[in-house]
Amino acid sequence: MSGHSKWATTKHKKAVIDARRAKSFAKLIKNIEVAAKLGGPDLGGNPTLYDAVQKAKKTSVPNDNIDRAIKRGAGISGESVDYQTIMYEGYGPSGVALLIECLTDNTNRAAAEVRTAMTRNGGTMADPGSVAYNFSRKGVISITKTDGLDEDAILGAVLDAGVEDVVDRGGGFEVITEPSQLVAARTALQAAGIDYDSAEAEFVPNVTIEADVETARKVFRLVDALEDSDDVQNVFTNIDVPPEVQSQLDDED
Repeated sequence: MSGHSKWATTKHKKAVIDARRAKSFAKLIKNIEVAAKLGGPDLGGNPTLYDAVQKAKKTSVPNDNIDRAIKRGAGISGESVDYQTIMYEGYGPSGVALLIECLTDNTNRAAAEVRTAMTRNGGTMADPGSVAYNFSRKGVISITKTDGLDEDAILGAVLDAGVEDVVDRGGGFEVITEPSQLVAARTALQAAGIDYDSAEAEFVPNVTIEADVETARKVFRLVDALEDSDDVQNVFTNIDVPPEVQSQLDDED
């Protein structure tokens, strides 16, 4: 797979996804809780919550779990939610840049788990700002390829929504916008009847590093280890995996 990506859009091990289903559910629930706390429980008036709920539903999180998370986050259930967002920076094999976004109620635990995963898997921590400058905050809408859906159809739907780019990622498309235009682009896709997998703000690299099979394998292993932590919410990299490398990795699974 070519170009930028958060790990979710480049993950190649389907068995890994299945094995981590419960962990994925917990992280999606955490996103819902935080969005409800910051913007209230009304999906119509809280686009961040709307997108968090839609992503959870796409991942088959039960509706009861989603409803409880909204109430918990908004304080309706009498429970309190107190998470801090922390961004760690580092480098993986071959100098691949990493932004590691944590959402945690224990900063000491989060820091220790990130450092351990990095140290054991060929990564090194970096000073604040030394990696982040290579990334820009963007709205990213992920769309799975289906019969009859091509880049032109997507472009036609979002042309007037302030979209910067539509990128073919092999198995799907990514619509890139400024964060402030994310809701407009998502709404335009819905109006055109185009289904999407997720719509959220991400960190997109300005410069990518093309990886060979061995580098990609090592970076994937490192990101897997980071994502094993309950506190790690997202991992963003500047790895560029060419189609032929991705194909070889797929064949190994």
